[in-house]
Amino acid sequence: MEPQIDVVGIGNAIVDVISTVTAGFIDDHGLVKGAMTLIDADRATSLYELMPPGIESSGGSAANTVVGLVSLGGRAAYVGKVRDDQLGAVFVHDLRAAGVAFDVVPGTDGPPTARCLIQVTPDAERTMNTFLGKSVDLAPDDVDEEVVASAAVTYCEGYLWDAEVAKAAMRRAMDIAHAGGRKVSLTLSDSFCVDRHRDEWLDLLTDRVDLVFANEAEICSLFRTDDFAAASRWIRDMVEVSALTRSASGSVVVAGDDTWMVPAAEVDRVVDATGAGDLYAAGFLYGISHGADPEQCARLGGLAAAEVISHIGARPRQSLSSLIH
Repeated sequence: MEPQIDVVGIGNAIVDVISTVTAGFIDDHGLVKGAMTLIDADRATSLYELMPPGIESSGGSAANTVVGLVSLGGRAAYVGKVRDDQLGAVFVHDLRAAGVAFDVVPGTDGPPTARCLIQVTPDAERTMNTFLGKSVDLAPDDVDEEVVASAAVTYCEGYLWDAEVAKAAMRRAMDIAHAGGRKVSLTLSDSFCVDRHRDEWLDLLTDRVDLVFANEAEICSLFRTDDFAAASRWIRDMVEVSALTRSASGSVVVAGDDTWMVPAAEVDRVVDATGAGDLYAAGFLYGISHGADPEQCARLGGLAAAEVISHIGARPRQSLSSLIH
């Protein structure tokens, strides 16, 4: 049966709080610049109070990707867990308003909806401090078999691998997708995340993943090397397609014996790198699900990423379909 959905994304359902800060703010408050650091509820409360005013909106890596895909003209669904609280209601409304199907029932007990406190420094680098809250309670029963089986690609967020029950939910989704002859994609999310799960992910990539997304630091971390060329050779034999981003140097796509080096799309000024990888994945996945070749997919990813880094926030401000038609 033909897919009814282009992509179903599975990830941490998080509300983003984004503020522009000085470089000194990062040092003064002991933050790890450029990384995603997991924090507890107390740290989330104190850091939120220290941050200057900013933007608050629904977020999460995979959620950003599926919103971007819909903005390009694609069809998407999302699987993630929120609590039945105010931020949970905001998250659900935002995603549905963007045109993404989202029908996972909110939790009625346990921790509150997750939030990510993002500090953007003048060099456009983002430092993320995340309280995962209810998002890590995503369970196998929350995965709708019909939704996953109807999607051309199931896109899994590496950040979600930090919780055992959520890990089981992702494995279930991967199994459903492959049983239906669909593709499975994984984004490695963050080099620190790779460090935490390297051995599991090496097995996962070999057995359950068809398409992997990673930036230069992440793919090098996966293979414990500083040699990007070597890492791109090693990943070649593990998955069908690897989309490897290199910031201003564009991206490298590896598929079988073929390699494409695609320059980055031009942007007048980089304002905020938040969401660049998420929107690159959106463009690439849109291309894959609409019959584009790997080079075209990478160019679409680059265009989507260029739009989102030109302003504050991890979601597009203009219809991305206008950039490609």
